[in-house]
Amino acid sequence: MSVATLNNHITLNEEGFPIVRGTKTKVIQIVMDVMAHGWNADEIHEQYPYLSLAQIHSALAYYYDHRKELDADIERRQKSVDQIFREIGPSKLRDKVLKKRGLK
Repeated sequence: MSVATLNNHITLNEEGFPIVRGTKTKVIQIVMDVMAHGWNADEIHEQYPYLSLAQIHSALAYYYDHRKELDADIERRQKSVDQIFREIGPSKLRDKVLKKRGLK
């Protein structure tokens, strides 16, 4: 499959995932950082200094233009992670650390 350019900053990689053009950074990575940490564009830029603010804003704009499909992808990914955790079972190290910190 060829790479498709969607705008000056966003393109689809060979697997069909939207990425920031000229990088390997997936749009969904940026979006999930916003969701998980509540970062704004400047804070995202601090974490990804190789991205310009224009690239970051384009990634976020792409997300809002394709929110339904990207939210479905996020949900699919989360279900996959949840399934992996169910398959591998509880982490003894995690439990030990939580217990030591009084969190379990």
